[in-house]
Amino acid sequence: MPEPSPEILRKLEPPQTGSWLNLNDDRRHLYLNGSAIIEPLTTLRGEGWEQFELLSTSRALSEAPSLGVAADGVHLVPPGPVPQASAAVIDDVGSERLVAFGGGRVIDSAKAIAAVRGGEVAAIPTTLSGAPITAIHRLPEGHSASSRVRPSVVIGYAETMTSAPEPQLRATAMNALAHGADSLYTPLADEASRGAALRGAELIAEALDQAPDARDRAALSLGALLCGLAVDRAGIALHHVIGQSAVRVLGTPHAETYAALLPNTMEAMRDRAPERIDDLARALGTDSAGIRERIADLAGHRRLGELGADRDRFDQLLDVAMARPELGHMTPGEVDRSDLASILDASW
Repeated sequence: MPEPSPEILRKLEPPQTGSWLNLNDDRRHLYLNGSAIIEPLTTLRGEGWEQFELLSTSRALSEAPSLGVAADGVHLVPPGPVPQASAAVIDDVGSERLVAFGGGRVIDSAKAIAAVRGGEVAAIPTTLSGAPITAIHRLPEGHSASSRVRPSVVIGYAETMTSAPEPQLRATAMNALAHGADSLYTPLADEASRGAALRGAELIAEALDQAPDARDRAALSLGALLCGLAVDRAGIALHHVIGQSAVRVLGTPHAETYAALLPNTMEAMRDRAPERIDDLARALGTDSAGIRERIADLAGHRRLGELGADRDRFDQLLDVAMARPELGHMTPGEVDRSDLASILDASW
């Protein structure tokens, strides 16, 4: 199936309440409904998913108990990092077809298990995570795989994806925005990935500017999915390297960490990729000189120091980040330790 053109992506409009938007290509079949979760089994069965096992959480299952009833097995994914969470349930999973209903940890755990077992994943996200869109994930602890897994079916419901309280919603929206932002300037970026990223950024910013009770939740959900499409094509760079390293070393929550870092990683990219940051700034409704403050406003002015991070572990964090190959291969310009230290200091 041909992928949507950059022109289509750049003009894409969110679905109305109760309506579906289909955005299918050769990597996945993606459906977004403008409402709360309704009849997910109908859409799954329309894609040929008659039999499957379900990975989820108790909280998510309460929104769609029919999924648990229809599944051949239900596996509750425990809290914690994906390698440990997925390892805790992998031996209980018997099917090669897994439906993941939940946030990024649940979906990444399903992808991790499917990678080890040679299986397939359908994702029904409950957050703005990029996990439903990408083949980016870690593996179950103690297991290996020859390749990673990207969900082949994605069924999103706007109200469900944006149901978090306002501070958390803004943090997860910055996680989504970071996917689009980082993907603009990698060597793998193309017109399609940039079109998706910029339209996604535009939709996210416009939705967050609205009052919570009047917010276009379908626009926010579509923006997150488009930014996921962009990073799936173009890959990650500086922001994700330092963000992922911070989460692993400092033990801070993923979305909030990204929200604290993103204003300063994009400020750091102004001289490295000026044309792309100009494009991003315009999509966000500002200019490149105002991009740090604009993103900070959208994020709710988050700080690493408020997340329980131990500043004494910054040196360890920098060691981890500097060892990541994406830092040199995917980020324009030379990046040294002092560059990353400056971002951390500004984000503290």
